[in-house]
Amino acid sequence: MKPPSNRRKGGDPHAAREAERYERPIASREHILETLQRAGRPLAAPELAVALGDRDPAGIDALAKRLGAMVREGQLVLNRRDEYVLPNRVGVVAGTVQGHRDGFGFLVRDDGGQDVFLGPRQMRELMHGDRCSVRIMGEDDRGRPQGSVVDVLERGTTRLVGRVVREGGVDFVTPDNPRFAMDVLLPPGSLNGAAPGQIVVVAVVEPPTKVSGPVGRVLKVLGDHRAAGMEVEIAIHSHGLPHEFGLDVVGEAEAYGDEVAEKDKQGRLDLREVPLVTIDGADARDFDDAIFAAPAGDGWRVLVAIADVSHYVRPGSALDREAHARGTSVYFPDWVIPMLPENLSNGLCSLNPKVDRLCMVCEMRIDKHGKVGRARFERAVMRSAARLTYDQVGAYFAGDPRLARELGPLATQLDHLRGVYKVLLGARHRRGAIEFERPETKIKFTEGRKIERIVPVVRNDAHRLVEECMIAANVEAARFIARHKLPTLYRVHERPKAEKITALREFLWPLGVKLEGAAEPEPRDLAAVVAAVAGRPDRHLVETVVLRSMAQARYQPEDVGHFGLALQTYAHFTSPIRRYPDLLVHRAIGHIVAGRDAASFHPARPTFDALGTHCSTTERRADDATRDAVAWLKCEYMEERVGEEFEGTISSVVPFGAFVELDGLYVEGLIHVTSLPSDYWEHDPAHHRLVASRSGQVIRLADRVTVKVARVQLDQRKIDFELVAHTPTIRGQARKAGDPARGKPLVDRNAKAGGKQGPRGGNKPGGGHRNGGGKKGGGGKGGRSKRRG
Repeated sequence: MKPPSNRRKGGDPHAAREAERYERPIASREHILETLQRAGRPLAAPELAVALGDRDPAGIDALAKRLGAMVREGQLVLNRRDEYVLPNRVGVVAGTVQGHRDGFGFLVRDDGGQDVFLGPRQMRELMHGDRCSVRIMGEDDRGRPQGSVVDVLERGTTRLVGRVVREGGVDFVTPDNPRFAMDVLLPPGSLNGAAPGQIVVVAVVEPPTKVSGPVGRVLKVLGDHRAAGMEVEIAIHSHGLPHEFGLDVVGEAEAYGDEVAEKDKQGRLDLREVPLVTIDGADARDFDDAIFAAPAGDGWRVLVAIADVSHYVRPGSALDREAHARGTSVYFPDWVIPMLPENLSNGLCSLNPKVDRLCMVCEMRIDKHGKVGRARFERAVMRSAARLTYDQVGAYFAGDPRLARELGPLATQLDHLRGVYKVLLGARHRRGAIEFERPETKIKFTEGRKIERIVPVVRNDAHRLVEECMIAANVEAARFIARHKLPTLYRVHERPKAEKITALREFLWPLGVKLEGAAEPEPRDLAAVVAAVAGRPDRHLVETVVLRSMAQARYQPEDVGHFGLALQTYAHFTSPIRRYPDLLVHRAIGHIVAGRDAASFHPARPTFDALGTHCSTTERRADDATRDAVAWLKCEYMEERVGEEFEGTISSVVPFGAFVELDGLYVEGLIHVTSLPSDYWEHDPAHHRLVASRSGQVIRLADRVTVKVARVQLDQRKIDFELVAHTPTIRGQARKAGDPARGKPLVDRNAKAGGKQGPRGGNKPGGGHRNGGGKKGGGGKGGRSKRRG
C-alpha cells in the first residue's frame, strides 16, 4: 500500500509559524498528527516523511527529532514495528505518574481525563513523577479506569532525599517523600561519607525495572535531621523543587539592569501621574498588582495594573525555560523559592513605590450594580504612589483617624476603591459564589528557627477589596483572549461530580438541611446551604463537608468556567511574577494589543494541554512541599508537649481513626481506632463518622474532643492523640433505618479511653498521621496562595 499523498502540496497550515521559529522549518506537530489521521494506519518514519513532502536528508533528521519529542510527550506512540501511531487509535493515554505510599499509583492524564489506576505490579518499573503511556484495560472493582504500562516516556526523578538505613550489612535510602514507595539501594562505595541515620540527597543511577528496585549514589549529606532549616532542605529535595538559578538565567536577568530602560517606556500608555497603589501583607517583597478607582458616571473607572513580566521573560529564553520548569514560586514559612531571579521578582518587575515600572493594565468601567460594562487592556508605564499594607487599609476602613491623617490624599482614593469593593461584593452574592471563611495561620519563629507560636491571620475588608478587583481583572482577561480566539490556559473549577452531590445530600438530610438544584445544583444552591447553617453549632461540620464535595481547581486550555466563584469564564492574569499560567495569559494579551492576528501566535511550549497539566502539577508540588515543611515544624513544636491535654475539633474521619485539629495551635493529629473504647468501629463515609457496632457510640466530623498528646514521630510527620473526652456535635438524634448512632458521648471528662488497647497507629499501614498542619483558607487576590493569604 502506498503512503498517502500530501493533499496540501507543500502544505503545512502552520508553515509560517515554523519558519518564524526555525531556520530550517519542518512539519508542524499539528500537520504531522493530521497526516497520520488522514493515513488511517500507522506510518514508519520514511513513509511519514514522504507523506509530508520532505525528502531532504537534513529535514528527515530534524523530523526524526520532532517525532521523538512527540513520543516522549505522549502525542504519538511508537509500536513494535517502529511505526508511529495516534494514541487514541490504540487506547493509549499519556501522563504523569502520581505514586502512593502503599505501592500503587495513578496516571494523571495529559488530556485531563479521569486518572488511571496503576496497581503495584504496574508500579514496579515506575517512580512518582515519571511520564509514561498506558493502555486502558477496563475498570477496577471501584469503577476506576485501570491501566497497563506501554512505555516509560521520561524519568521524572533523578534524585531524591531520605534517611540512610543499614540492615544486614546492606545500605539503602528510605525516601522522605511517601509517594516514593521503594527504597533506593546503595551499593558499596556509593555512600560518599554518609553514615546511617543521616539525611542525604541520592542520585538515582539505575531506575526500577520489573525485577529490581532503584539503585542510587549519595550526592550530598544534608546532615542531622534536627538542624535548623532542615525541614525546607528536605522539602526541596523530596519534591524535586528547582531552587538554584543557572548562570545563563542569572545572566539574562542581570542584563536588564536595575531600572527600566527609557526605550522600553516608549509607545506605552503613561500612567505615572495616576495614583495607583499596592496593597499587600506587611512582609511581602514582590508587588505584582496595583489598583486605582475614580468615579465615572453612575459607577467607577477602575485600573488594575499588573507587572509586565512578559516584556522581560521572552518565549524560548533561559528565563522562560526556568520559569516553566518551576511553574510557580514556593512559599515556605519565612522563606521563598521564587519563580524568577530576585533582581526581577523583587526588583525590576516588582511594582515598588516611587519608581517607573512596566505594566499591563486592565481598565474597567464598573457600574453601581457591580457589572463590568467595558474593559480594555494596554501596555503601560506606571509609578506606584504608595506601598500600603492590609493592616493599614483595614484600620482606615475601620475608622482609625491616625491612618486617615497618614494617608492624606490617598484616603479619597481608598474611599473610591471601597465603593468599588461593595458593589463587586454585592454582584458576587447575587451570582451565588460560594464563600468559605476558613482560618489561615502564620508561624512565628524563635531565633533558632523553631516555632514560637502559631497565630491566625485575620482577613479584613482590605483583603477582600484586593481579591474582588483581581477576580474582576481575571474575568476580563479570560473574556478578552476568548473573544480574539487565541489559545491560553484558563483557571477552571468544574462542578462537583454527581456521586459527590448524592453523598452530600445524604449527609445533609438528617441535619434538616436541603440542597436545591436537583441532579446538578448551581453554586448559589451550595452557597444557600452554607448560609442556612450560619450560627448553628454544626456550622463547621456542614461547611467542611460542602468544601470536600467540590472539585480541585486546575489549569487547562478549555474554558469550562469556575464553579466556586460562579463565573462562566476565568483565567489567572494578576500574578505573573509567581505563576507561569499568568505569564502565558499576558503573552496572549500582549499579542492582541500589538495588533497581531491569531494565526501568528504561538506559545512557549508545543501544546496547551501539556502546559495545563504541567502547571497544575507544579502547583500541587509547591503545595505539598510547603505542607511537608510546616508539618515537620509542627511535629517539632509538639514533641515538647507529649503528655499534655488539649481541646480540639474532629477535622476528618477515616477508616483507621479520626484526625483532630487543636484549638489555638492549628496542629492536627490522629486518634487511631485502636485507642478508642474496645468495640468494632465501622467507618460510615457518607455521614463522616465512625460508629461502634456494639454500643452504638459515634465519633463524627466537627465533634468537640479533649485529647492527650501520646506520641510524636518527627521523621514520619505523625502526631498520635489519645481521646480523653468527647462532646458530639449532634445530640439525641432520632434513630433512622441504617443509622444506629444517637450521638452520645464516648467518655466523660478526665475518664480514660477504657477498653483493651491495641498497638498504636503509626505501626500499621495507614495507621499513623502525616501531619498536614492547619486548614488552608480562601485565596486572596483571586486565588493567591502566599504567606499573606
